[in-house]
Amino acid sequence: MKNKLYQRLVCLNKQPLIIYSITSIAFLLILVRLFFLQIINYQDYKEMSDQNRIRLIASQPIRGNILDRNGNILANSRLNYSLIIKPQFIDENSLDQKLVNLSSLLNISETQLIRLYNYGINQNQYSIQLIDNLSPEQLIKFQENQNLFLGIEIKTQVVRNYPYDSLAAHAIGYTSPITQSEYAILSNDGYRLNDLIGRTGIEYAYEQLLRGEWGGELIEVDASGNFQRSLGVKPSQKGNDIRLTIDLDIQLVAEEVLKDKKGGAIIVMDPRDGAILAIASKPTFDLNFFSRDFKPEQEYNDLFFSDSKPLFNRALNAYDPGSVWKVVTALAGLESGIFPPSTLLETSPCIIYGSQCFREHNDLGFGIIGYEDALRVSSNTFFYQIGYAVGVDKINEISQILGFSQLSGIEISDQEDLGLIASSDWAEDGRGWGLPGETPWLPEDIASMSIGQFVVQVTPIQLARAYAAIANGGYLVTPHLSKLNTNYLSQSELVKLDIDPEHIELIKNGLEKVVQSGTGVSINYGLTNFPTISGKTGTAEDANGGSDHAWFVCFSPSDKSEILIVAFAENTPGGGSVHALPMAKKILEVWNRKYN
Repeated sequence: MKNKLYQRLVCLNKQPLIIYSITSIAFLLILVRLFFLQIINYQDYKEMSDQNRIRLIASQPIRGNILDRNGNILANSRLNYSLIIKPQFIDENSLDQKLVNLSSLLNISETQLIRLYNYGINQNQYSIQLIDNLSPEQLIKFQENQNLFLGIEIKTQVVRNYPYDSLAAHAIGYTSPITQSEYAILSNDGYRLNDLIGRTGIEYAYEQLLRGEWGGELIEVDASGNFQRSLGVKPSQKGNDIRLTIDLDIQLVAEEVLKDKKGGAIIVMDPRDGAILAIASKPTFDLNFFSRDFKPEQEYNDLFFSDSKPLFNRALNAYDPGSVWKVVTALAGLESGIFPPSTLLETSPCIIYGSQCFREHNDLGFGIIGYEDALRVSSNTFFYQIGYAVGVDKINEISQILGFSQLSGIEISDQEDLGLIASSDWAEDGRGWGLPGETPWLPEDIASMSIGQFVVQVTPIQLARAYAAIANGGYLVTPHLSKLNTNYLSQSELVKLDIDPEHIELIKNGLEKVVQSGTGVSINYGLTNFPTISGKTGTAEDANGGSDHAWFVCFSPSDKSEILIVAFAENTPGGGSVHALPMAKKILEVWNRKYN
């Protein structure tokens, strides 16, 4: 009994110690926690606190303008006013009457308003756009009656604007808001959700210069979110303007001459330095389509799923060149040493290679002729003989020197096709579709290659570059749409061709004869006091089975050239002199009036 009493007394004596120990440990834990909160994690919690009491009112930057060489605006930014409805602030009982009144006030279909509202509700939208791009009259009318439309308001935003709609669409390019996945990466570079970003063309190539920097005002608010004071304003910075080498007047006529064609492309370039004066592709598209919040389904499908492929830049896509390729075969013959400048060959109605008779285009032949006359009359059988003797790899070698099968260097190279120039290795490797060793080089192939058919695919921009080298006396230039920070006449940009200058001059003389008395003579009709012109017509069978393509390449003046034009009409049978040459002629007339 005494032992039990003793034990109880001991326990009672220990209770204060236990309580003290527990209290001390708890207090120590609190001190440790406070240490971590106040010392270790101080900065994190300060930032969280600031975020709760500090708000940023962001200020969107104005994107830089895109200008032509004379300062004409090709792309700018403008304010767009749209009408939105916020369902959470709308009394369902008054909705129908509000839409009726809105329809009457702004002369908008009530059915359309209801359809857009229902679509937004189905998409769980908290802000539903009813009308995009309000006219000034609609804007004023709504503002005067805004008190009658609680829950409906005007939304103002900066949108990209293209004053000429589809002009130079593939070169200028377009913008669109960044996506959630892009934002996860681009937010570190200052982009915000729904920020605009260049997708194609100049808008994409010069994105960092054009975009500008966001600004805004930091304000302090209380726990209820009420404004307390401004902590400072950082103005947004407008993006840089980009001045292009494009000439608006020449670009307008380039677009005009393509209007009656199924498809095609125009390139107008200064052969001295590669500056692009105009670049057009048909079919084209309205750049302002991408600036609209609401994009009709039919327009969207026509743009992205049409068989005509309006987004496809034909100026940078590869096609069979036909006879405009003959200058490459001619240079291959000259450079090989097998056919020197004095060469004379007998032409005939046709020449047999393999199992096929390759005909002369007049079915008669042109007698015994040399290089200049062969270019003048565009003889097939003359160039068959040259090509067959020098071989595929010599033609390929010369084509590489002239810039074929490679990117041209133009800023919008993301749209550019490398094309195809056949070689014996290419044939041995399977031609891109067969097995190695099963698709050997055939005699028929070299005949086709000699006149730019089937095993040759080149782009209009590549042709412009090659012919510019002939026009300027042997320098490969870099086509460009802007001269930003680059001197395209510097030795680092001008590449001297590894081709005998005398051979270049011989080809140049032949091209001048084409226009004087050959297949391109019709370009002179109706022109007076005009500088001399050199050029080459071309008609090419479509390797994909469509109708013939029509080509014409020319430069002027013939001696010290200042302008070069590549005119291409896709699947337009009838010949280069009939369809492509008249397009180039109209452009030359505008250029001559303006610059001479």
